[in-house]
Amino acid sequence: MSQHNTDSDELARFGYEQSFERRTGKFASFAVAFAFVSIATGIFTTYGSVLNSSGPLGIWTWPIAVVGQLAVALVIGSLASRIPVTGYAYQWTSRLANPVLGWIIGWISFMFLAVVVVAVDYTVASTVLPVLLDYEANGFVTWAVTAVILLGQAALIGSSTKWTEKVNNAAVSAELVGMVLLTVLLLVVAAIRNNMDFSNLWSRGAVAAEGYWSFGEATSAGPWMLGFLLGAFTIVGFESAANLAEETNDPERVVPRAMWQAVLASGVLGFLFLVAVTLAAGDPVALAASGTPIADVIKNTLGPVVATLLLLLVVLAIFACGLVIMMTGTRLTWAMSRDERFPGWRQWKKVSPRFGTPLRATLFYVVLAEVILGLFSAFSEDALFTLFGAATLLPAVIYAATVALYLTKRRALPEGGKFDLSGWEKPVLAVSVVWLVFELSLFRDASFRDAWLYVLVMVVIGAAYLVTLLATRGRRALDMPDMHSIDAAFAQKEQS
Repeated sequence: MSQHNTDSDELARFGYEQSFERRTGKFASFAVAFAFVSIATGIFTTYGSVLNSSGPLGIWTWPIAVVGQLAVALVIGSLASRIPVTGYAYQWTSRLANPVLGWIIGWISFMFLAVVVVAVDYTVASTVLPVLLDYEANGFVTWAVTAVILLGQAALIGSSTKWTEKVNNAAVSAELVGMVLLTVLLLVVAAIRNNMDFSNLWSRGAVAAEGYWSFGEATSAGPWMLGFLLGAFTIVGFESAANLAEETNDPERVVPRAMWQAVLASGVLGFLFLVAVTLAAGDPVALAASGTPIADVIKNTLGPVVATLLLLLVVLAIFACGLVIMMTGTRLTWAMSRDERFPGWRQWKKVSPRFGTPLRATLFYVVLAEVILGLFSAFSEDALFTLFGAATLLPAVIYAATVALYLTKRRALPEGGKFDLSGWEKPVLAVSVVWLVFELSLFRDASFRDAWLYVLVMVVIGAAYLVTLLATRGRRALDMPDMHSIDAAFAQKEQS
C-alpha cells in the first residue's frame, strides 16, 4: 500500500475523507514551520524594542526562550503525531477534552492567526519598505501598502497550494543562507575593522540599573523581563506545519520533526545573529533611538549595498511569513467549517474544484484581515505595538492550553508511535510548564492593555456565536465526526 493511501486511511479513522492533494514533503513542512517563526521578521521587528526596554543585555533572554519554546514544540509534536488532522489545537482539544473546549481553543487560534498576519505585513509596510524605497511612511501609505500585501498573499494561496509552497520554499532557503552569510560577514568585517565592542553584550544601554533584574510589580514587568518578548514574539507558529497535516505525506513522522527542527534552527541561528549585531552596534543608546536599528548596523558595518540586500531579504522573509500565516488561518477556518462549527460554515467548507484550495475560506480570511488592519490603523496611536502585543499574547495562551491538555490526557495517549517523548516526557513537560507560566506573567504589564482589549472583543464575539449555536442547534451542534477515543483508533490501526 502506498504512503498516500496509508495517510488517507489514517484520516478516515477520524471521520474525514481526503479533500486535498498530499504534496507537502519533509522540506516543505519544515519550511512552513520555519517561515512562520521567521527570525528575520521577528528580530527586525522587536530588536529596537528590546534595546529600549532592556538594553543590549536583553538578548540573553533569547536562549531561555528557545529552550522553553523547544519544550513546547516537543509536547505539541507528540499530539500532532497522534492526531494528524487539519485544525491542530482545535482538533486535539475537541477530541481529547471535549468539543466545547475545543471550539474555544479553535476560536482563540483563529483570533491569533487573524491578527498576526496583519502585524507581520504591517511591519514590512511601516519599517522596511520606507527605508528600502526611500519614502515617508505616514498612516495612510502604511495602511495602503499593507492592504496590497495581504491581497497578494491571498491571491497566491487561493489560486495554488503548489505555487504557495514553491514561493515559501524559495524564501526559506534564501533566509537560511542569507542569515548565515550575514552573521558571518558582520563578525568578520567588524573584527577586521576593529569595530567589535564586547562590552555591548553586557550593557544595559540607557536603561537604569535600579530594579533592572526585578520581576516587576502587579501591573508592570521588570526591564530585563521585558526582553523575553523578543523570543516570545519570534519563536511562535512552528505548529503551523500541523495545520497542513492532511496535505503532508506521512504527517505522523514529518510534522513533529519539522516543528522541533524549525525551533532549533531558528533559535541557534537567531542568537548568533543577535550577538553579531550587538557586537557591531556601536553606541547602543544612539542605536535605540533608531526606527530601523538592524538595518543601521548592517549599513554602518557592511555598507549601503549589503544593507539594501538585507532589506530585500527581510521583505522576502516577511512576505513568506505572512503567506504561511494566512495559509494556516484559511486551513483552520476550513477545518472548523467542515465540522459545521464556524460562522458561515456552509460557504467556507468548500474546496475549489478548479484550484484545489479552500478558496472561499481564503477570501473570507483576507477580508477579515483587511477589516482588522483598518480598525487598528484608525483607532490605535501605536498600531504596530498593539498588533505585536496581541500577536505575542495569543500564542502563549494557545500553547498553555495545549500543554495543559497533554498534561491531563497523556496517560490516555498510546505509547510509542512515530514520535514519542518516552523517558524525556516528564522533564520536557516540566520545562514547558515553567516557561509558559513565566511567559504569561509578563503580559500583566500595562503596555499590553490594548492587546488584552482585542482579545476581550474577539472572545465576546466568539461567545455570542457559541451561545447562538447551542441555542439553535443544541449540544449536538458541537459534536465531532467519529468521536471515538484515540486509543481505539490506534488499536484498530495496529490490528489492520
